[in-house]
Amino acid sequence: MATFTVVIPFYQKELGILRRALTSVFEQTYQDFDIIIVDDESPLAADVELQGIDEAWKSRIKVIRQPNGGPGGARNTGLDAVPPETKFVALLDSDDIWLPNHLGNAFESMTRFGAECYWASMQASEEFYYHFGMAELERTEGGTRLSENPLVIEMPDLASVMLKNWSFLHLTCMVMARPVFESIRFEPTLRLAAEDVLFFCDCILKSKRTILCDAPGAARGMGINIFHSIDNQSPQFLRQQFNTWVALDTLEQRFRARPDDVASIASYKNTARRQALWSQAGRLKRRQAPDFGLLARWVMRDPGLIGAAFALGAGKLGRTGR
Repeated sequence: MATFTVVIPFYQKELGILRRALTSVFEQTYQDFDIIIVDDESPLAADVELQGIDEAWKSRIKVIRQPNGGPGGARNTGLDAVPPETKFVALLDSDDIWLPNHLGNAFESMTRFGAECYWASMQASEEFYYHFGMAELERTEGGTRLSENPLVIEMPDLASVMLKNWSFLHLTCMVMARPVFESIRFEPTLRLAAEDVLFFCDCILKSKRTILCDAPGAARGMGINIFHSIDNQSPQFLRQQFNTWVALDTLEQRFRARPDDVASIASYKNTARRQALWSQAGRLKRRQAPDFGLLARWVMRDPGLIGAAFALGAGKLGRTGR
C-alpha cells in the first residue's frame, strides 16, 4: 500500500539498463513506493535484468509480461495494474534515471498545492540539447511562482503553451494523481510518434491543477532504447511521421474552437508532412522504392500531403534554377 507506484515500460537489448534505472528509484530520498515493470516482449527479458538483485528490492517489484504493444501499450498495461491504494503514479523510461529528490519534490509540491499533475525539469545535457527547464519556460512565458526552493510555477493556460513547444515536458519527469491516472491513457496505435504529446494534453485538460518544478527530476540515461531508435533513413520513419500527423490531427479536434492553438498544431502537422516526403525522396536517391501504400493511405486522410509535395518540389526546382 505505497503512496507512489512507479511504472516502467521495458524493451531493451543492452544488459544493465534496467538495473541502472531501478538503482535510481531505490536511491530516492522518498521511499514509499512500489514498482510495476511491463516487459513488452523485450529481446532482453526483464527477468534477466532482475537476477541477483537484492531481495528487498524484488519484494517491491511486480513484473507484467505481455505481447509487444509498443511504449504506449506497455504504459497503459502498467497504469491498469496500479493498486487501488496508490495516490500517485510516476513514469520512468527504462533508459533514463531519476535524480534522488524526484519523488520527494513531487510529493511535497503536489500535496502542498493540491496538484493532480506534476512535471519536473529534465537535467540539461548536450545529448538532449532541445530540452529546456521550467525556469526558462517562466522567463519566456511567465506564470505564477508558487515556491522558490525548489522553484515551482503554475501556468494559467499550460495546454496552449505546450502546443507552441513541448520540449519542457518529458514522461520520465511526470507524476499524476489518482483522478488523472485512473482515466487517461495513451493511444497505443500511435507508436513512436506523438502519443506522449497527446497524453500530456489530455492529462493537463483533466487535471484540476498542474504544477511545474524547475529542480531536475531525471537525467537521460542514454541506453539503447528501441522505442526511439528510428532516423529518417529507417523503413519505419514514414510510419512514425504518419502516426505523428494522426496524433496532431486528434489534438486539432480537441482545440478546434481555439484558433491560435489550431495554428500551432497545423504548423507541426506540416512539419510531419515535409519530413515524411523528404524521407521518401531520400529512398528514391538510394534507389529504393517509396512506401506507396502508406503514402496513399496518408493522402486519403490528408489531401494536404499533395500540396506539401508540390511545395517541396517547387522549392527544389527554384533552388536548382538559381
